[in-house]
Amino acid sequence: MTTTHAAAISSWTKLLGAAQVLSTAAAQQAYGLDTTASSRKLVAALKPSASEQIPEIVRIAKANRTSIYPISTGNNWGYGTSLPAANDCVLLDLSGLSQIKEFDAELGVITVEPGVTQGMLAKFLDEGGHDFMVPVTGGGPNCSLLGNALERGYGVTPHTDHFGAVTHIEAVLADGSIYRSGLHEAGGIEVAKLFKWGIGPYINGLFTQSGFGVVTQMTILLARRPQCSKVCFFSIPDDQMLEEAVRRVQRILQTLPGIVGGSNLMNRHRMLAMAAPYPATQIGPNGLIPEEVIAAMGREYQIFPWTGFMTLYGSKKVVAAAQKEIRNILKGFAKRLVFLSNGQAQGLAKLAKLIPGRLGQRAGSTAQTLAKSLELVGGRPNETAMPLAYWRNPNPPKGPSRDPGRDGSGLIWYAPLVPMRPQAARSFVDMVKAITHRHGIEPLITLTSISDKVFDSTIPILFDRQKESETANAKACNQELLDSGALQGFLPYRVGISSMPWLAERMGSAGKLNRQLRQSLDPDNIISPGRYS
Repeated sequence: MTTTHAAAISSWTKLLGAAQVLSTAAAQQAYGLDTTASSRKLVAALKPSASEQIPEIVRIAKANRTSIYPISTGNNWGYGTSLPAANDCVLLDLSGLSQIKEFDAELGVITVEPGVTQGMLAKFLDEGGHDFMVPVTGGGPNCSLLGNALERGYGVTPHTDHFGAVTHIEAVLADGSIYRSGLHEAGGIEVAKLFKWGIGPYINGLFTQSGFGVVTQMTILLARRPQCSKVCFFSIPDDQMLEEAVRRVQRILQTLPGIVGGSNLMNRHRMLAMAAPYPATQIGPNGLIPEEVIAAMGREYQIFPWTGFMTLYGSKKVVAAAQKEIRNILKGFAKRLVFLSNGQAQGLAKLAKLIPGRLGQRAGSTAQTLAKSLELVGGRPNETAMPLAYWRNPNPPKGPSRDPGRDGSGLIWYAPLVPMRPQAARSFVDMVKAITHRHGIEPLITLTSISDKVFDSTIPILFDRQKESETANAKACNQELLDSGALQGFLPYRVGISSMPWLAERMGSAGKLNRQLRQSLDPDNIISPGRYS
């Protein structure tokens, strides 16, 4: 620890109290575990309890040339968990800033601090009888709303683009001053929180995927809970039908904009990772599950080479009409086309309990997963998707809620954008299969629609974090996917902390402008050094 670090910590201790300032050792213990098996040297950690403390925290950092790295809840699993992009930072843990600052129950507009989680918002809405949906993700109820939106994350509910629903941001800049949007500063406080683009240059977006400031509150437009929400499942019986599946999914999205919230195409590997235990005793000499075992598991769990999943929202009449359109578009192509509401899924779960033996257990597990998935589609956060992070982890969760970083799960996310063209999807899938196979990683592939023109593919690189060889293979696999994907035009929409230097090397003139903006706003590189730069 340098002299300037010590001086900063002394000032922060006077400001926050000794209990809210963690030493180097305590910070490493509290925040050092990461699913990507990355490590960073931390100077300390700060745990403020009020947003009013942030400007002075930043001024102290600037005065002592000590870099700080803000996190919301630190549950950024697969991208770095709680760790900063660079060494020798002081973590600024904003999870204690957990107030819902404002809520307009008529228009569904809410202003939250960084520590407000999906679960907190769900509780607030339920207790108040407010008929709005939480912008959920697969990360579970303990993940920050603000943090996900700043990473430009997305979900399956009607507002799939989470930053797209953000209208207003308040942030502390590197000199301790506070940024608010032009409309807000001009006196239009209400309309600033209703109209995303404001007036003048659009600045709010500069605070996403950047280190240009410490965002202390965010206003989000919530989607009203529709009269009817359903999921559509369908099976694709042959891998060679993927190209046609892409065409038909695109047609559905073009035909039913605003009704279909999102669409996923998931390969059998990905579905099995969510439905079946990892077959540790049946692994081949190359460390992978043999194809014949995958095929047998597919037959046992009734999972075809590809599975389609869509969400539908609207009035009962609109959803019923949409179902007819989808049936027509998928006619003669998809197998086992099913539409389910939450009530129907709950009914299936009850019926499954009446089936005896192993068949009943499998049916019950599948029905419960469907019921939980419908809750997620309905904007109610849960941990339905989180068992995926534990598929290669031999140890069960250690607490009442899942925390893959704490529990030793190995997970790196590769999340590239893929044009919604049949041949592009095929080229991408073939690339992923070849590269993951070389590194002993199972190819768990999902293609998620961002629009009717582009997919985001989320590839979880799962490994046993306790084994050095598997950790090395996973990191090498991620690097080859990034390199090979970039050559084919499949660039990620977000990257983890260890891949930010790789991205910076490829940003060209955009990177130059990024550096110029950072130099102007933060010449001493105080806030989030190395983050997307």
